[in-house]
Amino acid sequence: MRHTAPDSQWSGVGDDEPAPGLLVVWSGDAPALQPFRLPPAGLVLGRELLADGRDDRISRLHARVRPGAAGFSVTDLGSRNGTHVAGRQVHDGEVAAVAGDVLRAGRTLALLCADIRPFEGTRVVTEGDALAGPALQVAWRAAERAARTGETLLLTGESGSGKELAAAAFHRAATRDGAAAPLVAVNCAAIPATVAERLLFGTRRGAYSGADRDADGYLAAADGGTLFLDEIGELDLGVQAKLLRVLETGELLPLGAARPQPVRFKIVAATLRDLRGEVAARRFRDDLYYRIGRPELTIPPLRDRREEIGYHVASVAAAAGVAVHPTVVERCLRRPWPGNVRELRREVRHAALAAREDGRPELRAEHLDPRAGQALDTDAVAPAGAERDERDDAEAGRGAAPLPDLATVDAALAAHGGNVSAAARALGLHRNQIRRLLAKRRPDGADGGEDAGGDA
Repeated sequence: MRHTAPDSQWSGVGDDEPAPGLLVVWSGDAPALQPFRLPPAGLVLGRELLADGRDDRISRLHARVRPGAAGFSVTDLGSRNGTHVAGRQVHDGEVAAVAGDVLRAGRTLALLCADIRPFEGTRVVTEGDALAGPALQVAWRAAERAARTGETLLLTGESGSGKELAAAAFHRAATRDGAAAPLVAVNCAAIPATVAERLLFGTRRGAYSGADRDADGYLAAADGGTLFLDEIGELDLGVQAKLLRVLETGELLPLGAARPQPVRFKIVAATLRDLRGEVAARRFRDDLYYRIGRPELTIPPLRDRREEIGYHVASVAAAAGVAVHPTVVERCLRRPWPGNVRELRREVRHAALAAREDGRPELRAEHLDPRAGQALDTDAVAPAGAERDERDDAEAGRGAAPLPDLATVDAALAAHGGNVSAAARALGLHRNQIRRLLAKRRPDGADGGEDAGGDA
């Protein structure tokens, strides 16, 4: 859905200048993709703006969002259910925010965007079991152009980001009849070096002891279609040389064969490695790199495609038979997901199954593993608005108070079914104080895990 306004409202924004905006990615109980430009005076988020009736928890005039020189400012307008920015509640007055922060108003989630233009007139699309937001669609179109204009494509990007989907887009564009032409995908990292040549190039009867019949390899199977070599940097140097010869001559010589056979296919290679660096270190052949290394297409990681996250969560939860509370989507939006889509869907599936096992009809943030989607090391890249774990404004604003003894904490946790937030509210503490107390006084630091807090 595209939302525009009279030209006079955008008088200070030229066509080539970034347009700050608000991207609604969740509304009520379902994912959304609704972009709104922010005029200089700001925009009021509420039922009057959304006008789709999906969120019964958002107030008519809920919060005002304004762009500024250093980012954004957010003001709660006396809403019934409160406004949260980057996981922190907005109290009296304006609070500063930055591009990438997640805003929650009622059961609506939005991302603050430095430039909303890439999202205008776009939607999330599905292709089979895959889904793609605007950024991934751009990558797919680039792969399709490469297929129409050449024979090769090198895909780079993080694990789980969707390189195989780009390879499929290449294949569809490369063949007139995609259903008939083969797409042969090979994970080079999973092929033992001792059998790589046999599996790739095929064998003829009598080529070695036990070869009692002819067997085609992956290259012959791809004839007339597309060969996708994932993790090509893992191939042995000797196998690389033979692969290059096939690509250069269009002829395949299986093990034990007396004469080569013609073969023709387009090739997509993918890697996590820096192949130029591998060439410099003599771990990858330079001549093969020059043959397959252009054009190169980098698939953006999920943290740069966060508009897709709500759709993935909803899809996985629906398959598990549970509904989705918006705070679990909010938590997913604020984590970097180093394993990308693969990690997100796996962790949400585990959380949804945990919710179902608990007899809960709704997937909530408390069901998501505290480690899910978190950076594996302190140097990993995190999105703007990522979770800040140690202290939030609610805790920082409290004066020091005497902590209860462990028996009191245990009793509160037991009375509230292990829900840390509920126990903290009953004791007049913040949930992080409970967690730190348990971590200090118990060897295992058990604290019952994360929870969702109250309803939006």
